[in-house]
Amino acid sequence: MPHTTEFLEALEANGYEFYSGVPCSLLKGVIRRFDEEPKWGYVSAVREDSALGMAAGAYMSGKKPVVFMQNSGLGVSMNAIVSLDVIYEIPTLIVVSWRGKDGQDAPEHLIMGEIMTDYFDGITLGEMKGLPWRILNPDTIAEDVAAITKEIDERKVPGALIVAKGILDASS
Repeated sequence: MPHTTEFLEALEANGYEFYSGVPCSLLKGVIRRFDEEPKWGYVSAVREDSALGMAAGAYMSGKKPVVFMQNSGLGVSMNAIVSLDVIYEIPTLIVVSWRGKDGQDAPEHLIMGEIMTDYFDGITLGEMKGLPWRILNPDTIAEDVAAITKEIDERKVPGALIVAKGILDASS
């Protein structure tokens, strides 16, 4: 059962107020709500690195940002994550769909599905060893959002909530 409403409420409860990204079918419940309800102020981006750039600007103007993308967009985003968010200590929440999980999906998603958690673990700089990430559990959505938010705020780095199929792909 999709948990879109619960997820959006958890984002609001943790102070997020700027939303951008590139749509993915595994996140379509959230994107649909953004399109239907202007209160969210969602800004659709043509590329994931553009969404991260907008989120950085929002952060610098005092807003707490979230960027939505499918995991294939992580490759496109590597430079923006490292040379913008990490270097300038911008704690952006990246909500990333887990395409290719367990070898199930179109062939182009299988590699990123296999290496996604290693991707976040591998981004290091000096004492910083990896970026924080959590797999969104449908039974602990509020706790997961709060925990990743606390970690990215304390470390002043971007971090990810990884979303598997069936959790946020419908509007309920």
